[in-house]
Amino acid sequence: MVEKGAATQVEERPVDVRTFRSSTLQPRSSSNTHNWANGQCVLALPSLSALNPRFDLTLCRERLENDGFQIPATDMEEPLTAALDAPAVRRYMVFNSSVFHFILAPVLYVVLWCALFSTLHLYMGATDYWVLCLCVSLVSIFITTAIIFILHHSNNDINMNLDVRLIQVNERLVKHKLLVGVADALETCTGNTQLCFVYWDMSRCLRTLTDAVEEHSSDVQNKLKRKMAHLILVSEGNAEAHVEPGWEEHRPLLRAEGEAGCRRPTGLGETPTNASLLPEASLPAQTKACQLLMTYSSVYVKLLVSRRLSGPSHHRLRPVRNHCTTAPFCLCQYIKKKILQ
Repeated sequence: MVEKGAATQVEERPVDVRTFRSSTLQPRSSSNTHNWANGQCVLALPSLSALNPRFDLTLCRERLENDGFQIPATDMEEPLTAALDAPAVRRYMVFNSSVFHFILAPVLYVVLWCALFSTLHLYMGATDYWVLCLCVSLVSIFITTAIIFILHHSNNDINMNLDVRLIQVNERLVKHKLLVGVADALETCTGNTQLCFVYWDMSRCLRTLTDAVEEHSSDVQNKLKRKMAHLILVSEGNAEAHVEPGWEEHRPLLRAEGEAGCRRPTGLGETPTNASLLPEASLPAQTKACQLLMTYSSVYVKLLVSRRLSGPSHHRLRPVRNHCTTAPFCLCQYIKKKILQ
């Protein structure tokens, strides 16, 4: 499994966390996209294999084109391949899938039952054999349920090994009014890992979240530090690399490998460097809002398509200024609830 704590290192492709311009969110016109509403799932592409998750991006492009989304390869196939095609990422998707948890539960129960029984039977007499079996079974069920619940609940948070890798993809797709995320579900005892594309016009969320950041300007940085301080990436970089002043606001949140002007020199001078997803305090409110929207875009898509967004179900009880009619709250409201409250 790839994820180990909050600080994560991915060997295949180093990433570099930077701020980016608000012009990233400027949409490009696409034909036949005005019929979509925010939060609608445009395409859910299942993986080709449950044990080796891969996605047919050529088929994905054809289906999106049929729906009116004309997206160049540099905005979809290339960043998606860079984000999800690494062997370590595919292994992580397998170990973090619902089908793996489904298989893990009975195996974990048997191992716990045998371990507890072999230990406790030394201290209990033969006449209490049925009591021993009952106690061992109850304790094993409780521990197994707790472990599976923790694993399932952890998928509701931002995933450093998967959701964060899709940030640079969403930076490109948001110009075409699309967001992408990887969702997983268990249907009829069969794992179903899907690459989900959701229609999303970010303009209203950007304005609302910018207003919210400005409203909480006095303590917004403290709230961000409290909620996002653990989101740290560890990447290989040159500690002595020269960075030109003023260049950071012209770079994407995550650097795409091979992108001109963003590649760091490699060689003997490389040392592990830490990069935080926490927006810098000196950034303007709109840039902070942009960065927050992109950071949590993929995890929001994952929760949206898997119907794990907790909130009032009745439309009259939904929060005001909801920019998504298919969910209890939209992306900006999710960030305000998760980070700014």
